[in-house]
Amino acid sequence: MNVCVLGLGEVGLPSARYILEKNMKVFGYDINEDAVGRAKKLGIEATTDWRKIPFSQVYIICVYAGLKNDSPDFSSIYEVCRKIVEKKRETSTSEKCLISIESKIIPGLCRKLYEEIFKRHVYLVHVPHRFWGGDPVRHGVRQSRVIGAVDDASLRKGWAFYNDLLRIPLHKVSSIEVAEMSKISEQAFRYIQIAFAEELKMVCNELGMNFDELRIACNTKWNIEIPEARDGIGGHCLPKDSRYFTSLTGLARLVQSAMQVYDAYKKMIRKLK
Repeated sequence: MNVCVLGLGEVGLPSARYILEKNMKVFGYDINEDAVGRAKKLGIEATTDWRKIPFSQVYIICVYAGLKNDSPDFSSIYEVCRKIVEKKRETSTSEKCLISIESKIIPGLCRKLYEEIFKRHVYLVHVPHRFWGGDPVRHGVRQSRVIGAVDDASLRKGWAFYNDLLRIPLHKVSSIEVAEMSKISEQAFRYIQIAFAEELKMVCNELGMNFDELRIACNTKWNIEIPEARDGIGGHCLPKDSRYFTSLTGLARLVQSAMQVYDAYKKMIRKLK
């Protein structure tokens, strides 16, 4: 079985390495030379030249999807999906490959790709990653994840690959849209948690109270876990994924309010510096 990982960044590289350790033939693709170089050092056959990637039975899409004018931008995902279609056409094979999208997206995108790009000639699942580079041992590739599929046949293929071959525990959901929604919901929830901690710290500063002492006191209750309020919401994922969430509907008022809190908190931090 050939497995191709598209996108060798923070998520794709550990995934490719994990699959390689399962004694599968892994090929890595990325447009970034440095990312390819890091993959090669781990023994992964990686390249920036798509023509050198052979036809694979499994394609795992881990490319970064970002924002454009504060709106979701999935052009990178469309691009690699078209490359897979081209590869399938070049090899003149009738074999249906498994496409797994691990990148964070919004509900409806997988089915749109399945219909418009792949023309239903593939198996397609969405298994959003939960990898965290801060603790790759406890929160690495092999942890409980959600799986959704465009149809039953795709679900069986995806389950066989992830659960049976890779030994990754899966939680099956009724539709691929639920799987798509699950990841950005997790991220939006975490964003709100941190924003509350930041708001609480601003209130404590206003009242002349020690935030850290208050936080520890509150967290002695069994169902309370207020996170730390540090230098703001770090990284690019939480802010971006929360905007994915708010792009879906005007009803996402709580997340929108959390964004306003975060903006106020950043101003406070700048003043303190």
